[in-house]
Amino acid sequence: MSQGTLSKRQFGHRARLALDPALSRKTDDQAHAARTMWNLLHAWWRMMPKDERTLANADAAIRQARKDIDFLAVLPAQAAQAVLKTYFQAWKNCWDGRADAPNFKGRFRSVMSVDIPQGRDLNITRVHRRWGVVNIPKVGRVRFRWTKDLPVGKRANSDNRITGARLVRDALGWHIAFRVQTFERKPEPHTGPEIGIDVGITVPLALSDGTTYGHDEWLTAKEKARLLRLEQRAAQREIARKRGERTSGRLRTTYDQIAGLRAKAKRRAIDWQHQTTIDIAKKYGTVVVEALHITNMVKSARGTAREPGKNVAQKSGLNRSISGEAWGRTVTMLTYKTARQGGTLVKVPAPHTSRRCSACGFITPGSRENQATFVCKNPDCGWSGNADHNASRNVLHLYQMGLALIPAAGRAVARRARRVKPATAR
Repeated sequence: MSQGTLSKRQFGHRARLALDPALSRKTDDQAHAARTMWNLLHAWWRMMPKDERTLANADAAIRQARKDIDFLAVLPAQAAQAVLKTYFQAWKNCWDGRADAPNFKGRFRSVMSVDIPQGRDLNITRVHRRWGVVNIPKVGRVRFRWTKDLPVGKRANSDNRITGARLVRDALGWHIAFRVQTFERKPEPHTGPEIGIDVGITVPLALSDGTTYGHDEWLTAKEKARLLRLEQRAAQREIARKRGERTSGRLRTTYDQIAGLRAKAKRRAIDWQHQTTIDIAKKYGTVVVEALHITNMVKSARGTAREPGKNVAQKSGLNRSISGEAWGRTVTMLTYKTARQGGTLVKVPAPHTSRRCSACGFITPGSRENQATFVCKNPDCGWSGNADHNASRNVLHLYQMGLALIPAAGRAVARRARRVKPATAR
């Protein structure tokens, strides 16, 4: 296999950690120390003159802080250096206009995380079909859920290896996100058919060949009832809390339980999206979707005091349903999964795809009788069928007509090409 047929791929893999209370406490202490290190760096940055805000001076400052503050000693030196690099990168992103300026990290508002920048410190081994063991510096050997083959042991080399990891805590507990670097053979061009996809709420994904992908509720009936009880309990305790009073432990526990149920629903949604998108990417060579502006679609209809909105409650429910389907995340998964299978993903303009007849191409009033059925009112057509199927056929037809949208990078190249004047003939 020649080097020319290989392509470098870097990706992350997240796995659940199985921590006992003692190990969980050690990991929590490291995360709090990393957050404190960030806040100390930010205070140092604001205090120092501009000409002395250098990486070398900051490194000397955190080294001295680790000597003076015993609590920071629980954080490994490599993790402290990672905090320093991340902080300076945050300012660089701010100066380049890619993000806001970094700020202090609150104890309860920020995500608890610890970086392990060197992969050789992990010492990963697989001990069971479902479990592996990883070494976390200053914590110990910890089991993690083995759901993906990783380049460890004899399979690891300079081309295929784990370059580092990051510990992240969410509502479901601690997880480890491995940074994996591999070299893979470039895929052959996908020879599968072209397909158009219409996204919706009742039918999450409708394909132009008549295939549909659906799912059940992300939470069971008991889980939804429990979530409602917890939300009501949290609202009652929030009302009883006096103005300016700190949040009680009971209220914070209720918030954590609510966050755990919502995180469980999100995890199930992401799992369904992964399975669905990989199935589509394997079957079809060209996937065509609508270029939706989801941010505009979920804007509130509340209006202003002078001009209040109409049907605010209905629009709020629709916005929650749209956000729950996470169409943007589905398109993102389809983008990289089709590329890995040798296919392509194309976006086409979204206006009128659900109102236009896919048989005759005309838009006639009253054709969309209800949410599920499309009946063309054109006297010369009269086609009828599923409304989502009709929209997905229109999406594919726009691509076949050559109306695919050029990505932002492609538009920039095209603008530069138009600015170049043709060479005069000699």
